[in-house]
Amino acid sequence: MMMMMRGYSSRSSSTSSSNNGVAMVLLFLFMATTCLVMAASSGDFFQEFDLTWGDRRAKILDGGKLLTLSLDQISGSGFTSKRAYLFGRIDMQLKLVAGNSAGTVTAYYLSSEGANRDEIDFEFLGNLTGEPYIVHTNVYTQGEGGREQQFYLWFDPTKNFHTYSIVWNPQLIIFLVDDIPIRVFNNEEKIGVPFPNKQPMKLYSSLWNADQWATRGGLVKTDWSKAPFTAFYRNFNADACVSSRCATMSTNRVAPPNRAWQTQGLDPRSRRRLRWVQKYYIIYNYCTDLKRFPQGRPKECHLRV
Repeated sequence: MMMMMRGYSSRSSSTSSSNNGVAMVLLFLFMATTCLVMAASSGDFFQEFDLTWGDRRAKILDGGKLLTLSLDQISGSGFTSKRAYLFGRIDMQLKLVAGNSAGTVTAYYLSSEGANRDEIDFEFLGNLTGEPYIVHTNVYTQGEGGREQQFYLWFDPTKNFHTYSIVWNPQLIIFLVDDIPIRVFNNEEKIGVPFPNKQPMKLYSSLWNADQWATRGGLVKTDWSKAPFTAFYRNFNADACVSSRCATMSTNRVAPPNRAWQTQGLDPRSRRRLRWVQKYYIIYNYCTDLKRFPQGRPKECHLRV
């Protein structure tokens, strides 16, 4: 009887241990899946952002639906997201400084912290009335940038709101304007090109004076008689992995069923649009600046998008 009891006890213990192991695996999978579909944000500027500098020059208005940054001769202003993201899609609608915006820069970018930061940049360089804005883009990895591409836009970005987006996944980074890709930076770590894929990044934006370089290399200075200069923000959306709990979140109340950004690349239509922008609207590309790289262009410049 004792032998039978020992045998039963042993089998029972083994079965219990096995069941516990299965339960733990199922619990882990459930938690991981729950994280991936969690909708954790309201899209309210009060809830999503901190006004970080500029005193009262940065304002959240209309019950959290609108944010404005202003610049005068004393100071600019800025804000940052409360959350840090590790991959995702970030969308924001901006209406840029109108009129004579020469010397001003409206920056909108993702960045990690520290000297060895990663960064994905949009910067909008102001200009004289009637002259086009320049969209300056850059990618920093481990504290090093130098990957600038600059563009004109095919519309006046001061008349209406337009959507500026960053898609960032382990395969690539896409810069988009009104859902039209203007630039792609691929993950080419296999050939020794660093790619930002380890450091969570917050979203930052600022409006500041850069008249020492922003307009025609600093030849055109800021006209302070036109101050204050104001940029407008609305309809922020982040469909992204929130680093603090490895959760995919959306500022929509209901998370979309398919996280397209996780594997998003360029379909044939998007490739055609990218070629159109690169043909007609690009005004500077570090990959074609042979004087800058007399010893040879960066490795990624030899690859096709």
